[in-house]
Amino acid sequence: MELSSFLASAFDPSPLQDICVGINDPKNAVFVNGKFCKDPSLTVAEDFFYQGLKNPGDTQNLVGSNVTFVTVEQFP
Repeated sequence: MELSSFLASAFDPSPLQDICVGINDPKNAVFVNGKFCKDPSLTVAEDFFYQGLKNPGDTQNLVGSNVTFVTVEQFP
């Protein structure tokens, strides 16, 4: 009986931008998917606060859950 194992390792040399804090001033911005985004090294926790998430959604459905969609356009 022969036992063998294979180890695979992979990475993306140009990883995708995981976050985009939208800004209007392109001076210190990164351009991602048609939007000017704040430089990721300059982001702070307050950049990810959205008032609309405090409103409860309708969970009276078959699954008993609700999803609130938020885009970069809706953040401050």
